Amino acid sequence: MAEIAHYLKADPAEFHEVFWQHRIPYDAGMDEAEYWSTIVDQLGLKWDPRHLPALVKYEVELWNQFDQRTLGFAAHLQKRGYSTGILSNLPRPLGETLRAHPTFLHPFDHQTFSYELGVVKPSEAIYRHSLEGLGVSPEQALFLDDRPANIEGARAIGVQAELYLGWEDMSENIAPRYGLPLPAVARRQ
Repeated sequence: MAEIAHYLKADPAEFHEVFWQHRIPYDAGMDEAEYWSTIVDQLGLKWDPRHLPALVKYEVELWNQFDQRTLGFAAHLQKRGYSTGILSNLPRPLGETLRAHPTFLHPFDHQTFSYELGVVKPSEAIYRHSLEGLGVSPEQALFLDDRPANIEGARAIGVQAELYLGWEDMSENIAPRYGLPLPAVARRQ
Protein backbone atom coordinates (compact mmCIF):
# COMPACT_ATOMS: atom_id res chain seq x y z
CA MET A 1 0.00 0.00 0.00
CA ALA A 2 2.80 2.39 0.90
CA GLU A 3 4.44 1.81 -2.50
CA ILE A 4 1.25 2.68 -4.34
CA ALA A 5 0.75 5.80 -2.19
CA HIS A 6 4.35 6.79 -2.87
CA TYR A 7 3.87 6.24 -6.62
CA LEU A 8 0.82 8.51 -6.57
CA LYS A 9 2.58 11.04 -4.30
CA ALA A 10 -0.31 10.66 -1.85
CA ASP A 11 -0.45 10.57 1.92
CA PRO A 12 -0.30 6.84 2.85
CA ALA A 13 -3.06 7.04 5.49
CA GLU A 14 -5.38 8.99 3.21
CA PHE A 15 -4.63 6.65 0.31
CA HIS A 16 -5.39 3.58 2.45
CA GLU A 17 -8.78 5.00 3.41
CA VAL A 18 -9.74 5.98 -0.15
CA PHE A 19 -8.47 2.66 -1.56
CA TRP A 20 -11.13 0.78 0.43
CA GLN A 21 -14.03 3.20 -0.12
CA HIS A 22 -14.69 1.97 -3.67
CA ARG A 23 -13.48 -1.59 -3.30
CA ILE A 24 -16.87 -3.32 -3.31
CA PRO A 25 -17.88 -1.91 -6.73
CA TYR A 26 -14.38 -2.73 -8.06
CA ASP A 27 -14.58 -6.31 -6.80
CA ALA A 28 -18.06 -6.52 -8.35
CA GLY A 29 -16.73 -5.68 -11.80
CA MET A 30 -16.05 -1.93 -11.96
CA ASP A 31 -13.47 -1.20 -14.66
CA GLU A 32 -9.95 -0.65 -13.29
CA ALA A 33 -9.59 2.71 -15.05
CA GLU A 34 -12.77 3.95 -13.37
CA TYR A 35 -11.64 2.60 -9.98
CA TRP A 36 -8.18 4.14 -10.11
CA SER A 37 -9.28 7.46 -11.60
CA THR A 38 -11.92 7.73 -8.85
CA ILE A 39 -9.25 7.16 -6.20
CA VAL A 40 -6.88 9.69 -7.74
CA ASP A 41 -9.67 12.26 -8.08
CA GLN A 42 -10.79 11.72 -4.50
CA LEU A 43 -7.21 12.25 -3.33
CA GLY A 44 -7.26 15.60 -5.13
CA LEU A 45 -4.60 14.52 -7.61
CA LYS A 46 -4.54 14.75 -11.39
CA TRP A 47 -5.48 11.53 -13.16
CA ASP A 48 -3.11 10.41 -15.90
CA PRO A 49 -4.35 7.30 -17.74
CA ARG A 50 -0.75 6.41 -18.56
CA HIS A 51 -0.33 5.47 -14.86
CA LEU A 52 -2.98 2.76 -15.02
CA PRO A 53 -0.68 -0.13 -15.99
CA ALA A 54 1.68 0.69 -13.10
CA LEU A 55 -1.18 0.98 -10.60
CA VAL A 56 -2.63 -2.35 -11.70
CA LYS A 57 0.83 -3.95 -11.49
CA TYR A 58 1.36 -2.61 -7.96
CA GLU A 59 -2.03 -3.90 -6.90
CA VAL A 60 -1.47 -7.37 -8.35
CA GLU A 61 1.86 -7.54 -6.50
CA LEU A 62 0.14 -6.38 -3.30
CA TRP A 63 -2.26 -9.34 -3.28
CA ASN A 64 -0.09 -12.06 -4.82
CA GLN A 65 1.51 -13.18 -1.59
CA PHE A 66 0.29 -16.77 -1.26
CA ASP A 67 0.56 -19.00 1.79
CA GLN A 68 1.94 -22.16 0.20
CA ARG A 69 0.89 -24.23 3.24
CA THR A 70 -2.76 -23.34 2.62
CA LEU A 71 -2.50 -24.07 -1.11
CA GLY A 72 -0.75 -27.34 -0.30
CA PHE A 73 -3.54 -28.24 2.12
CA ALA A 74 -6.16 -27.62 -0.59
CA ALA A 75 -4.20 -29.90 -2.95
CA HIS A 76 -3.89 -32.49 -0.18
CA LEU A 77 -7.67 -32.47 0.39
CA GLN A 78 -8.36 -32.63 -3.33
CA LYS A 79 -6.14 -35.71 -3.71
CA ARG A 80 -8.12 -37.38 -0.94
CA GLY A 81 -11.41 -36.90 -2.76
CA TYR A 82 -12.67 -33.69 -1.18
CA SER A 83 -14.22 -31.12 -3.51
CA THR A 84 -12.24 -27.92 -3.13
CA GLY A 85 -13.09 -24.41 -4.22
CA ILE A 86 -11.91 -20.87 -4.03
CA LEU A 87 -14.43 -18.08 -3.50
CA SER A 88 -12.95 -14.60 -3.60
CA ASN A 89 -13.94 -10.98 -3.82
CA LEU A 90 -11.47 -9.55 -6.28
CA PRO A 91 -11.33 -7.26 -9.32
CA ARG A 92 -10.75 -8.39 -12.89
CA PRO A 93 -6.97 -7.70 -13.07
CA LEU A 94 -6.32 -9.89 -10.02
CA GLY A 95 -8.67 -12.63 -11.21
CA GLU A 96 -7.10 -12.69 -14.66
CA THR A 97 -3.66 -12.91 -13.07
CA LEU A 98 -4.75 -15.90 -11.00
CA ARG A 99 -6.35 -17.58 -14.00
CA ALA A 100 -3.14 -17.06 -16.01
CA HIS A 101 -0.91 -18.47 -13.25
CA PRO A 102 0.28 -21.91 -14.35
CA THR A 103 -0.49 -23.76 -11.11
CA PHE A 104 -2.30 -21.53 -8.61
CA LEU A 105 -5.82 -22.80 -9.35
CA HIS A 106 -4.91 -26.50 -9.70
CA PRO A 107 -5.89 -27.36 -6.09
CA PHE A 108 -9.39 -25.98 -6.64
CA ASP A 109 -12.10 -27.93 -8.42
CA HIS A 110 -14.18 -24.79 -8.80
CA GLN A 111 -13.45 -21.06 -8.74
CA THR A 112 -15.91 -18.30 -7.91
CA PHE A 113 -14.61 -14.79 -8.48
CA SER A 114 -16.80 -11.80 -7.65
CA TYR A 115 -15.91 -9.70 -10.69
CA GLU A 116 -17.16 -12.46 -13.01
CA LEU A 117 -20.55 -12.60 -11.29
CA GLY A 118 -21.01 -8.92 -10.50
CA VAL A 119 -21.73 -9.80 -6.87
CA VAL A 120 -19.54 -9.91 -3.76
CA LYS A 121 -19.43 -11.68 -0.42
CA PRO A 122 -21.45 -11.70 1.79
CA SER A 123 -24.25 -11.83 -0.81
CA GLU A 124 -26.13 -15.14 -0.83
CA ALA A 125 -25.78 -15.43 -4.62
CA ILE A 126 -22.00 -15.76 -4.54
CA TYR A 127 -22.10 -18.60 -2.00
CA ARG A 128 -24.82 -20.36 -4.01
CA HIS A 129 -22.71 -20.11 -7.16
CA SER A 130 -19.78 -21.72 -5.39
CA LEU A 131 -21.91 -24.51 -3.91
CA GLU A 132 -23.48 -25.27 -7.29
CA GLY A 133 -20.06 -25.32 -8.95
CA LEU A 134 -18.79 -27.79 -6.38
CA GLY A 135 -21.98 -29.85 -6.50
CA VAL A 136 -22.51 -29.79 -2.74
CA SER A 137 -25.29 -28.70 -0.44
CA PRO A 138 -24.71 -25.94 2.12
CA GLU A 139 -24.47 -28.38 5.04
CA GLN A 140 -21.78 -30.37 3.18
CA ALA A 141 -19.54 -27.33 2.77
CA LEU A 142 -16.95 -25.72 4.99
CA PHE A 143 -16.16 -22.10 4.17
CA LEU A 144 -13.11 -20.25 5.51
CA ASP A 145 -12.65 -16.49 5.36
CA ASP A 146 -10.75 -13.77 7.18
CA ARG A 147 -13.76 -11.42 7.50
CA PRO A 148 -16.53 -12.00 10.06
CA ALA A 149 -19.23 -10.55 7.77
CA ASN A 150 -18.38 -13.14 5.12
CA ILE A 151 -18.57 -15.94 7.70
CA GLU A 152 -22.00 -14.68 8.78
CA GLY A 153 -23.15 -14.56 5.14
CA ALA A 154 -22.17 -18.19 4.58
CA ARG A 155 -23.75 -19.34 7.83
CA ALA A 156 -26.99 -17.53 6.91
CA ILE A 157 -27.55 -20.05 4.10
CA GLY A 158 -26.55 -23.09 6.16
CA VAL A 159 -22.86 -23.37 5.27
CA GLN A 160 -20.45 -24.38 8.02
CA ALA A 161 -18.04 -21.45 8.22
CA GLU A 162 -14.97 -20.59 10.24
CA LEU A 163 -12.93 -17.43 10.60
CA TYR A 164 -9.51 -18.08 9.06
CA LEU A 165 -6.83 -16.62 11.32
CA GLY A 166 -3.84 -18.24 9.62
CA TRP A 167 -2.25 -21.59 8.97
CA GLU A 168 -1.52 -22.35 12.62
CA ASP A 169 -5.18 -21.97 13.58
CA MET A 170 -6.18 -24.04 10.56
CA SER A 171 -3.85 -26.92 11.32
CA GLU A 172 -4.29 -26.89 15.11
CA ASN A 173 -8.01 -26.10 15.46
CA ILE A 174 -10.14 -26.03 12.31
CA ALA A 175 -8.88 -29.15 10.51
CA PRO A 176 -9.12 -31.36 13.62
CA ARG A 177 -12.57 -29.97 14.51
CA TYR A 178 -13.91 -31.04 11.10
CA GLY A 179 -11.89 -34.26 10.84
CA LEU A 180 -9.89 -33.00 7.86
CA PRO A 181 -6.67 -34.89 7.13
CA LEU A 182 -3.56 -32.77 7.42
CA PRO A 183 -0.51 -33.32 5.24
CA ALA A 184 2.24 -35.28 7.01
CA VAL A 185 4.49 -32.17 7.04
CA ALA A 186 1.82 -30.16 8.89
CA ARG A 187 1.40 -32.85 11.53
CA ARG A 188 5.13 -32.75 12.33
CA GLN A 189 5.28 -28.96 12.74
